[in-house]
Amino acid sequence: MDNNEYELLADLFKIFGNSTRLQILHVLVEGELCVADICEKLGMNQSAISHQLSILKQNRLIKNRRDGKTVYYSLLDSHVLTIVNQGLDHIHE
Repeated sequence: MDNNEYELLADLFKIFGNSTRLQILHVLVEGELCVADICEKLGMNQSAISHQLSILKQNRLIKNRRDGKTVYYSLLDSHVLTIVNQGLDHIHE
């Protein structure tokens, strides 16, 4: 691995360094959800959730799909689920 790859990997791990983003990823493990559903599940306001969703999307951890006026979010791929699950396994050991 070269220095650039280490930098990219460090940037990826920084994204996981926020508990709100981790909570969002965890609820998205269940499947596709709209912002209102995520807010309800986490007991947070839409502004806070939308900001974190934007960061997760920019960093290619989630994807979205529009259905009329509603935007639904889901994990981008199984790698995201693996990273979250591996982290949970590690802290539970």
